[in-house]
Amino acid sequence: MSARPPASPPARGPRLLLLSLLLLGTVPGPHPGSAFYLPGLAPVNFCTEEKKSDECKAEIELFVNRLDSVESVLPYEYTAFDFCQASEGKRPSENLGQVLFGERIEPSPYKFTFNKMETCKLVCTKTYHTEKAEDKQKLDFLKKSMLLNYQHHWIVDNMPVTWCYDVEDGQRFCNPGFPIGCYITDKGHAKDACVISSEFHERDTFYIFNHVDIKIHYHVVETGSMGARLVAAKLEPKSFKHTHIDKPDCSGPPMDISNKASGEIKIAYTYSISFEEQKNIRWASRWDYILESMPHTHIQWFSIMNSLVIVLFLSGMVAMIMLRTLHKDIARYNQMDSTEDAQEEFGWKLVHGDIFRPPRKGMLLSVFLGSGTQILIMTFVTLFFACLGFLSPANRGALMTCAVVLWVLLGTPAGYVAARFYKSFGGEKWKTNVLLTSFLCPGIVFADFFIMNLILWGEGSSAAIPFGTLVAILALWFCISVPLTFIGAYFGFKKNAIEHPVRTNQIPRQIPEQSFYTKPLPGIIMGGILPFGCIFIQLFFILNSIWSHQMYYMFGFLFLVFIILVITCSEATILLCYFHLCAEDYHWQWRSFLTSGFTAVYFLIYAIHYFFSKLQITGTASTILYFGYTMIMVLIFFLFTGTIGFFACFWFVTKIYSVVKVD
Repeated sequence: MSARPPASPPARGPRLLLLSLLLLGTVPGPHPGSAFYLPGLAPVNFCTEEKKSDECKAEIELFVNRLDSVESVLPYEYTAFDFCQASEGKRPSENLGQVLFGERIEPSPYKFTFNKMETCKLVCTKTYHTEKAEDKQKLDFLKKSMLLNYQHHWIVDNMPVTWCYDVEDGQRFCNPGFPIGCYITDKGHAKDACVISSEFHERDTFYIFNHVDIKIHYHVVETGSMGARLVAAKLEPKSFKHTHIDKPDCSGPPMDISNKASGEIKIAYTYSISFEEQKNIRWASRWDYILESMPHTHIQWFSIMNSLVIVLFLSGMVAMIMLRTLHKDIARYNQMDSTEDAQEEFGWKLVHGDIFRPPRKGMLLSVFLGSGTQILIMTFVTLFFACLGFLSPANRGALMTCAVVLWVLLGTPAGYVAARFYKSFGGEKWKTNVLLTSFLCPGIVFADFFIMNLILWGEGSSAAIPFGTLVAILALWFCISVPLTFIGAYFGFKKNAIEHPVRTNQIPRQIPEQSFYTKPLPGIIMGGILPFGCIFIQLFFILNSIWSHQMYYMFGFLFLVFIILVITCSEATILLCYFHLCAEDYHWQWRSFLTSGFTAVYFLIYAIHYFFSKLQITGTASTILYFGYTMIMVLIFFLFTGTIGFFACFWFVTKIYSVVKVD
């Protein structure tokens, strides 16, 4: 039966990227030794109980991850619910990125043997007495989770166990998760997954999916006697009110829990498992069936083409200024020998004696530039590794771990850039500068993050960072990042100040009355529109992956958009900088930073629009968490884009004034 999906489909990564990764050797090939394997991502071989050995396992372990919902920002651990628990089993070690994202992978009571069929096997039975306060609390939490459409996330052989179903236009969508249950309102309206069956019809009733039909697809290894490799794990959630709980037969009406139910309620959890050989699917391409169900590739190419058109337009404008206008200006100025000619100077040449005058609040600007440089290099290196396949979704938590480690290790360039520019601004309080570089922007981010963590801790969410991890993050910050920042600042202050091509006059030149378009605020507001226009479509998919808990695998697109963003910010800032200099306004330092940095304000406006138009988030805690984490992203994006704009404008101003003869 065709069903409306309970969650919107995730954004799709191009198959071309998968092919390129295979050619590069970063994704294991179909034959042993055809490519190198990423750490922890080597294939595991399985065989039947009779043939198991050290190289070939018979037992298939199923792990459970956190449960999350598109209607709530609060994820919960599997153990927070009263589901069947594993009696024994080792919990997999989690990296820093998984802890920061709130992933909590644990062993499950579901144990399988390769190629051994099971039908309606009982896992456990949960009994609730509505008169007991503890049981009523567990049952109410389960009902609330079904009402908010919380989703299970199971893992087999490092692959998500997917629920595949038909959606509109005859397409088939594979969701890497499946719901706990669903709800029929008191008006008879079927919410979320209750649309999949007409048997769910009782009003004001919850239906729990207490049975799963699991089908594991495998591919037999052709070389040697190495057994088989798993290439897909799919399931179908079902609901059964088992007549004989001790000997379930998986038949009968669905398991309903009425809001008015009282007395004893028993829920038996069961599963069936089957195996199917797939000769055409290899281990290296086992993610393809998930990616193929995500129909948004054409939107990505439209976004890229849209961004490229903007870049070409800006490049043409900048080239026209550099080759025509500036070339003529410089040629005319260099031919001026008489006093009469010198008096006829106009435009940007007139402010040569003030162009490198230190800006107001030079301390703050240098600190922002240092932190922005740190973020810029971190982003570039992280996306580069992601494009090579090292930070794929199969390597859980690797993206965040890589970003945090890189940020910590990049304290040296942050301190160097901040100190270098602060010295060129004529600053002498080097201790204050290096302390602010080390603690101002990271401190704001950490304070916001800590407040959000307190809310998560109060709500009992699995996304709450343990105290030990917080101490570890502080240790990385204070013991590694801060000393590296001091080292960078030492070398920055030790070097001579940046030499400017023209001298600065002692008396500042008066800036003439500016037209509306050359005033600071309109220019800054206009400057952020074009860079935002290059990224807003990609931004939709990034926000989807964060807040709608969807898979993000489009790092090739993202890296290309990153390069386009850098070019667009640079060109838009240079363009507006030239217009302001022609209007004899020489305050370009802060304006160049804020012009491209204003893209972050458009990011914030889009995030607010996304919250009210796309998300179904409810609850005060979830709303505060959304905007709290959004403010962290906006601050990071502001420093990132602002630094790009400043460096581009600094290069432009230095170049044009270095070729002008100044008397």
